[in-house]
Amino acid sequence: MRFTMTCMPKTCTPKPSRSLRALAVLLLVLSACAPRAASGPVNADASRWERQAQNVTIVRDDWGIAHIHGKTDADAVFGLMYAQAEDDFNRVETNYLNSLGRLAEAEGESAIYQDLRMKLFIEPDSMEALYDASPAWLQELMNAWADGLNYYLQTHPEVVPRVIRRFEPWMALSFSEGSIGGDIERVSLSQLEAFYGERTVALTSEESGARFREPTGSNGFAIAPSNTANGQALLLINPHTSFFFRSEVQVISDEGLNAYGAVTWGQFFVYQGFNERLGWMHTSSGVDVVDEFLETIVERDGRLHYRYGSEERPLTTSTITVPYRTEDGGMARKTFTVYRTHRGPIVREVDGKWVSIALMHRPVEALSQSFLRTKAHDYPSFREVMELKANSSNNTIYADADGVIAYFHPQFIPRRDDRFDYTRPVDGSDPATDWKELHSLEEAPHLRNPENGWIQNTNNWPYSAAGPYSPKRESYPRYMDTAGENPRGIHAIMVLQDRKDFTLESLVEAAYNPYLPAFAQLIPTLIAAYDQTPASGPHKRKLADQIALLRTWDYRWSVASVSTSLAVFWGEELWRQVGAEARRAGISVYDYMATRTTAEQRLQALAAASDRLEADFGSWRTPWGEINRFQRLTGDIVQPFDDAMPSTPVGFTSAQWGSLASFGARAYPGTKKRYGTSGNSFVAVVEFGDSVRARAISAGGESGDPQSPHFNDQAERYSTGNLREVYFYPSQLRGRTERVYHPGG
Repeated sequence: MRFTMTCMPKTCTPKPSRSLRALAVLLLVLSACAPRAASGPVNADASRWERQAQNVTIVRDDWGIAHIHGKTDADAVFGLMYAQAEDDFNRVETNYLNSLGRLAEAEGESAIYQDLRMKLFIEPDSMEALYDASPAWLQELMNAWADGLNYYLQTHPEVVPRVIRRFEPWMALSFSEGSIGGDIERVSLSQLEAFYGERTVALTSEESGARFREPTGSNGFAIAPSNTANGQALLLINPHTSFFFRSEVQVISDEGLNAYGAVTWGQFFVYQGFNERLGWMHTSSGVDVVDEFLETIVERDGRLHYRYGSEERPLTTSTITVPYRTEDGGMARKTFTVYRTHRGPIVREVDGKWVSIALMHRPVEALSQSFLRTKAHDYPSFREVMELKANSSNNTIYADADGVIAYFHPQFIPRRDDRFDYTRPVDGSDPATDWKELHSLEEAPHLRNPENGWIQNTNNWPYSAAGPYSPKRESYPRYMDTAGENPRGIHAIMVLQDRKDFTLESLVEAAYNPYLPAFAQLIPTLIAAYDQTPASGPHKRKLADQIALLRTWDYRWSVASVSTSLAVFWGEELWRQVGAEARRAGISVYDYMATRTTAEQRLQALAAASDRLEADFGSWRTPWGEINRFQRLTGDIVQPFDDAMPSTPVGFTSAQWGSLASFGARAYPGTKKRYGTSGNSFVAVVEFGDSVRARAISAGGESGDPQSPHFNDQAERYSTGNLREVYFYPSQLRGRTERVYHPGG
């Protein structure tokens, strides 16, 4: 594939604004005292890196957040990567061990099939060819990406990479989109191992739906000027990811780049954020763009073929080698013969049929789209970037200084025959099941300035995004959404509708509204079960006090709430009992719990929840904040937790119960308290007008180094939703700057 797009008009290089020029002047003044790079040239690239470093200035504010300024976009990317490596090189490298299929080289045999999954799609020679065919402007950014990371390693010899000792520019194409979980991760590792490992591997509890699973995703709200107190558009940026998955930065160039927000470790673009004129928030979509096909395999003349209509097409075969670290520290290799149809690789077997998978694989377009949208300056230029059609998994909520608010569905959506149910594997021998051309943006659900004055998405369907002014479900193919509604979507509508006086501050309050709509649906069914139970029933006396407390509950979380503790433990217990049944029945677990469970099941689950609270905390009357905690002890990617060590109470709950502020927590080996590892990870509210005003918070802190003052300095604010001021302009940085330097200084 050859990609020949040039810089998009009105998108790449607008003239720097007065605020950019002012910041550039400030940075030049501040950088006069910054030390020069101390280390001398140690390889052929070192002199070039040191020269480029002098074109970059990094300002660290009093929260440790990096504000990077470069003369060119490439200079800014160079500085951004250097700053990310300073904050947490381990996370940068690990993301590329994952994306390149090289994790087993660091972590051993247990990661072999994770690497195989990536190598089915990411192959170095093809990535290098795509790099060679990329437009010059993108090659420059990829070169700067690799140079910034390599310069960090050269100037920090004490940092020893686990595997990647030199970054090559083409590697940036292996991780081009920024989501917490890419399309490739839809391939079941257990079933991939069963097929290519030629042995039986059971489905995991998550794959079978038997275990309660914290939802992944995000919240995005856009408020039109008609619904705000001062007539300026507002945007809520609230990704729900694993903690510490992204860093918070500002990246600026004299070529028109000035983006602030969350950057996934190792990438060179702001994934969720804003610039002087507009902002964007991505939420995981329910669109169906990853499909499986049941292939009928036949052997003919010593070769394997698959049936396709009246044809028998030969399977494409290739060899993939996965190196892995052995227990004694050495290296070994495992080699696989893998198979492909014209749709994609074979990834598993079902009832004698091999299963191929089709998904988006457009690295150059995806990386281009991810960067170019950060430089858009109005709705037309932002939408123009969308025409690259390389976003397959994310809805986008948009707001700008012109007062435009908008909703975009993912842009990579292949046209299909809607007779087929693509949520299940379809018959690959029928050519009618094939993907066809991509839908246009107009053919997917979309919104621009709906009359109600607000847009929301919480990983729910787009058909409630703007209340009665939402896209109509019957106007679109079934595959445009498989998510349906969720409790957060219901909650979002409650806090957004019928309100015309939003401010930056009240939008924060809405984002942390403590109502739990799932329990508003479920708890009355529990109380009804208790009321209909005879006085002689086994649960009547044991549960009397618990039911009396829940009768008066307003379904709102807080650190002091005992009802929240009871409800969460009860809900999880009942989910554990019936979740798999609900999935087999094809209905939501909430509806199943509310309508298809018996009174005995509901009461028995409350008794079990009470017993568990008694056993773990000494009383079922334990306030939620004593159970639900935020703790950050080390810089490890997989965090350890310890009840004996300091931690911070958190009032908000799992998103599973409709909490807009999400905190996915559970107990760990050796702990009774629950510690969060996912949910609200970065939260920002932004007001657009003649200037930008914003507030934000990140989980824990900016640095991954436990010795840094910015390792956990945001924990208290994070736990209470007390967002801090964003320093977007030079005037905001004055008096709030800890350090000014060039990379290498």
